[in-house]
Amino acid sequence: MSNIRITKQFNFETGHALYGYDGKCKNVHGHSYKLSVTVIGKPITDRNNVKFGMVIDFSDLKKIVKEEIVDQFDHATVFNETTPHIELAKELKSRDHHVILVNYQPTSENMVVDFSQRIIRRLPENIKLFSLKLQETESSFAEWFASDNQ
Repeated sequence: MSNIRITKQFNFETGHALYGYDGKCKNVHGHSYKLSVTVIGKPITDRNNVKFGMVIDFSDLKKIVKEEIVDQFDHATVFNETTPHIELAKELKSRDHHVILVNYQPTSENMVVDFSQRIIRRLPENIKLFSLKLQETESSFAEWFASDNQ
């Protein structure tokens, strides 16, 4: 049986700031992110399986990505916990804002690596994460490919 790639797309809104950056992104701002998640595997061949012919049920993939990324990052503000932004984060949290502290600069490049690790942990054994594309703006995105990270 052939390996097949399937892709599901997700949208979420997230704010962030890049501490120490020399451009506008040093300021707190937000993006309407588009995340494309591509997995690879062999379609189920057991005719008695309700998921016969599927690599993975799109709803199962949706559940994983929704729980690991969308539900956590949507309408949150992300800051690097090792910068002075920690003070701003504390202030926002005290005012009941949803803040995520990460141990990396919250660029699209670093976020897509974080997202890959979150998704890989949750995939069934026979399904592999093939790639992620995190689109920050209409013309700017970061991509992660399993083949680049072996």
